[in-house]
Amino acid sequence: MIYFYKTIDGAIREVDAIEPGVWIELTSPTADEIERIASELAVERDYITAALDEEETSRVEVEDDHTLIMVDMPTVDDGESHVLYSTLPLGIIVTDENIVTVSLRENPIVDSMRTAKLNTAHKTRFIFTLLLRIAGRYNLYLRQIERISSSIERKLYKSQRNKELIQLLDLEKSLVFFSTSLKANEVTLDKIMRGRVIKLYEEDQDLLEDVLIEVRQAIEMANIYSSILSGTMDAFASVISNNLNVTMKRLASLTVLIEIPTIIYSLYGMNVDGLPMAHFWFPMALSGGLMLIVFLILHKLKLL
Repeated sequence: MIYFYKTIDGAIREVDAIEPGVWIELTSPTADEIERIASELAVERDYITAALDEEETSRVEVEDDHTLIMVDMPTVDDGESHVLYSTLPLGIIVTDENIVTVSLRENPIVDSMRTAKLNTAHKTRFIFTLLLRIAGRYNLYLRQIERISSSIERKLYKSQRNKELIQLLDLEKSLVFFSTSLKANEVTLDKIMRGRVIKLYEEDQDLLEDVLIEVRQAIEMANIYSSILSGTMDAFASVISNNLNVTMKRLASLTVLIEIPTIIYSLYGMNVDGLPMAHFWFPMALSGGLMLIVFLILHKLKLL
């Protein structure tokens, strides 16, 4: 899909064609749409298709008349049985007169820019506002991960089930995705901060610094939550292993207890003369007495 937006009368509105000051939004574009934008804006086709590769990393490429800023933005897959957070690349192409954003699928971060109180002709402020919203979304999702993990931990205290453990594993994987992408974004922002990628205006310097602060805060949060979650997984693994050992001890103790009447009745059931007190009630009483003694011993040893 391809959309054209321009600030008209203080609001971002959709327009029909490319003109100076227009923001061009490409979402999962077709080959024809890619060729059209590459031709009309005179940008390299690879700059547009780069953001369509899910494995693309954050980076900056500068040409004479246009610049590519590639950043990773957070996404969430809210399924029926799990919540998995991941990242997708977002390509921002800056030309002399336009801004182009390229993403693999629709996302709330880019969508929110349509209602922002911005002038699409002010490319630097538009880009920094978009980057700030991406950083803010990371922090929002990290807080959601923390709340979800706390909820799962409370459920695990009552019942160690595979479902909750798998959910914790998904969250741990999400934190790895976030941490890796945030560090790459920080490197990209540092390059922009030097003023060699796009022209920096004094009034936009504070905004870029806010973006860097948000990104570094998100990196710190991701590292902390990852350490906590990793420690929690190890702790529950130890608890489950310990519970298994306790269960096996109890089963072994019950096996010993149940074997007593089997041995007694097997002995008295043999066709052998000379067994003491070979009456029908004696094996029963002997089995009961021995079982009681063994039970008390096992109970004192805390095996039952």
